[in-house]
Formats: sequence, C-alpha cells, structure tokens
Amino acid sequence: MLDDVLQDTIALFGEQPDDDGRILYGELELTTAPKEGKANTLLADHLFSPSLLLAEQIERGLISLSNSSVVELGAGCALPSLLSTTLAQPPALVVITDYPDYTILNNLKDNISRNSRLKSPLCAVHCVGYEWGKDIGGILELLPRNSEPRGYDVVILSDLLHFDASHGVLISSLTSLLRKTNSARTYVAAGKYTPKEVCKNFLKEAELAGISWEEGEDDPTWRGKLEVKGGGLDIEQLGVRKGMCRWWIGRWDVNHPSNRFTDFRRDVDA
Repeated sequence: MLDDVLQDTIALFGEQPDDDGRILYGELELTTAPKEGKANTLLADHLFSPSLLLAEQIERGLISLSNSSVVELGAGCALPSLLSTTLAQPPALVVITDYPDYTILNNLKDNISRNSRLKSPLCAVHCVGYEWGKDIGGILELLPRNSEPRGYDVVILSDLLHFDASHGVLISSLTSLLRKTNSARTYVAAGKYTPKEVCKNFLKEAELAGISWEEGEDDPTWRGKLEVKGGGLDIEQLGVRKGMCRWWIGRWDVNHPSNRFTDFRRDVDA
C-alpha cells in the first residue's frame, strides 16, 4: 500500500519526465541519490514536497535557526538543512544524517562539497551515517563541549512519517537528540499522501515520550523569493506541492510526567 501511494504521489507531484534528480534553490544546487539499492528502498532518490515546505519556511525566517545547533534525520538530499547553512544568520552547527549506506552518504557529501562556497563561515557542517534508534554518541560528540544539557536545539524530520513501522526508533532518536531546554524545537513535515492515522500515531507516540505539538499553518501559496528550478518545478507547482503537506512544531512538554523533574533552562525561552 505504501509503495502504491508514494508512486502515485511521485507521478502527480514529484518527478517530471525530464527530471534529472537535480534541484536548484537559489544558488544552492542539489542532487538526489541514484535510484539504486538502499537509496531507492528508503526513498533517498527523490525530493519530496515536505522538504520544499520546510525550506520555504527557513528561507522566510519563520523557522529561526540563528546560532543554533541543528540535526536533520533521514535527510535525503538535505535541502532544509543545507539551505540553513547559507543564511545571513545561520546555525552555528548543522549535522546532516541519513542511513549509513555508501550511495546515500556519497550523494550527501557531494551536495555539501558542491555548495561549500555558499556556506556561511559562521556555520560548521558535518555529514554522518546514522540508523534511527542506534547509539547517538557520535552525533552528540559533534556538539561544543560546553553545550549543556547535551543535545541539539533543532531536530528536522522531513517526510519520514510514512515509515510507520519505524515510528518507535525514530521517536527514540528524536527525544535523545533534542536538547532539554524550553527553546528546543523539532520541525516535522509530512506529505498529505501519508495517511492521517499514520501521522496521528506518530504524534501520539511522541506525546507519550514528552513532546507537545503545534500544527503549522496550512498555506498553499508559495511565498519564497529565491528561484527554484528542477523536476519541472515552477511557481504554480511549488504552490501545489506545498499545499500537499502538513507540518508540526514540537517542543518539550514541561508538564509531562517524564519531564516534570527535568532541569529545563528557561533563560532562552522562545
């Protein structure tokens, strides 16, 4: 069922016949992974609409990442996180992760290298192979040593909820990586082709783990100013694809039993 839904969605809102796997977002030039092996199985060989939605929000400054630490899980071609490295006020640290497969990671490293001239000197970027639910020690080691409590200010999840059998390990990684502060946020986006009950299950399970949610605005108008090209995209298609998404902002629920006795920092509450 999942394969049928995604293939129908790709045909309608994803690849066009002339799509060569390349996307231009402003000066940023990205490629999707080759359509083979794990890249094909895990859908890292496509740019799905939720990545475009989150990129537009980042471009417009509606997702504030200035001087923060950011990690993206299941990044694919890493459009949201790589776009953030080019901002005038960028994150201090961006860690881009995906499944530890040569083809997937090699494409990510190529995207980082190809756009290195656009990266702000104020931002450090790392690419890490990571399987959800596994040890996060290597990812935490990339944080500044004086960063307490340990964790990332922002965790990005773009179009990962359709892997419903993996919700448990994905939430485990999310809650282990998200910094225990009032200002920490996770941004989660999913295509409307992912069944509502699947999204609800993820949100509910994350709530049980101590995350509270606010749903983002449903706005089908593309409001980004940077030119976007590739895969037959134009301003009309960008609006259509944005309208095919739902997204949420997650934060720690300080009243949740598992968080009630946590020493949350309140000096940078947003």
